[in-house]
Amino acid sequence: MPKAAKKEKKGKIIINRELCKGCKYCITACPKGSIVVDKRFNSMGYFPAHFEHPEKCTGCAICAQMCPEIAIEVWREE
Repeated sequence: MPKAAKKEKKGKIIINRELCKGCKYCITACPKGSIVVDKRFNSMGYFPAHFEHPEKCTGCAICAQMCPEIAIEVWREE
């Protein structure tokens, strides 16, 4: 009997643009390449991270763990 296909986890992140200082730690850490640098700067003059590819996100939370400003919330659906 064949094994059932493993369903890939889906996730979603929310980046607080005003807390983000554009360090790019989350961008470097994301294994799926879901985060990019925003083209617009925030009120403090930083170019914050932007969640560009939600279809790739698995909700692994590595980005949130790397963020020194605690600017990322992670949501995961099972």
